[in-house]
Amino acid sequence: MPGSMKTMGVLTVGGLVAVTAYTVALGSNGWLWFGWIVIGLLTIGVAASRST
Repeated sequence: MPGSMKTMGVLTVGGLVAVTAYTVALGSNGWLWFGWIVIGLLTIGVAASRST
């Protein structure tokens, strides 16, 4: 896994942890979850395009 792809993966997982912590502490925010899903899909898309 190249360095940039590893960085994207770490940021995606870190974003999930941050959004989950925010949800636990302050309540759910749909826009945060939507943003995390978009980032996750982008990460998956980049990983798929680099593996072909």
